[in-house]
Amino acid sequence: MATSTPSLEAIHLTKTYGSFTALSDLTLKIEGAKCVGFLGPNGAGKTTTLKLFSDMIYPTSGKAIINGLNVHEHKREALQSCGVLVETPEIYPALTPHEALSLIAEVRGIPAAQRDSVIQHALGWVEMSGWADKRTGEFSKGMKQRVNLAAVLLSDPDIVILDEPTTGLDPRGMAEVRDVVRALKRRGKLVFMSSHILSEVTDVCDEVAMIDHGKLLVYDTLEKVMARSNESRTVVEVGLSRPADPASLSGRVGKIVGVEVVEAIDRFNLRLILTPGVEVQERVLTELTGAGLGVISFRPSSSALEATYLDMIKDSR
Repeated sequence: MATSTPSLEAIHLTKTYGSFTALSDLTLKIEGAKCVGFLGPNGAGKTTTLKLFSDMIYPTSGKAIINGLNVHEHKREALQSCGVLVETPEIYPALTPHEALSLIAEVRGIPAAQRDSVIQHALGWVEMSGWADKRTGEFSKGMKQRVNLAAVLLSDPDIVILDEPTTGLDPRGMAEVRDVVRALKRRGKLVFMSSHILSEVTDVCDEVAMIDHGKLLVYDTLEKVMARSNESRTVVEVGLSRPADPASLSGRVGKIVGVEVVEAIDRFNLRLILTPGVEVQERVLTELTGAGLGVISFRPSSSALEATYLDMIKDSR
């Protein structure tokens, strides 16, 4: 089911265990079809927040709201529009994806007559249709995680909550999960995803919320959060579809107004330091694509996010 504008909201959300405060007065509102990266060191309160939104634990005080409904007062109605993958559940190795998802569909109350079509649709989302009747014990970690994601998508939720969904996966498995997240955004879903992998957040997220010691440090667009590390410049990475000579390429790109520094990461990727401003990024991208260089990606550098992350976490200690 889908709402016109999916939303998650924490209102003074607090969770304590005796004298230990896992989450402190979190107030945060997220709306719209996007992916929001939830960052913070171990023990910062990320998983606690996600469990509060999914009603796995109860708050000491405050409210967790999904699409305008208090999760702890209207659990069934609120979570009906939400899919959750917190930590990594294990699938019985003797079961096929179809069998495992059938059990989950039954628990969720999906009518028996609809289960096959719902399961096929969910497996199609994560590109596992061809493996529906294979034993999951033979699967890689990435394939198992895609089955877990299919379970999240059985009810076609408009909000998807993911807790470090690529942890422990090899590069191919990580790429597969990121592709699923991108597909969710294209289909109008709101994805709230905790992660320790900053390059992953840079790659798939539109906004970033950062937390430490149970307190929210910042919530803003990815570009604005990264700009905090150095407000006098913008760092972007440019991907190319074909190899190019770094020396000649550097000279050509360096002549574009707004480009201060050009670094060749390798023959297929450049790192550019630009003068600040969205209009500068727009102009540089326009000139790059018009120059016939085979530009296939233009994204903020994860190094900028890392610098902001380390600065903010250090200041919160």
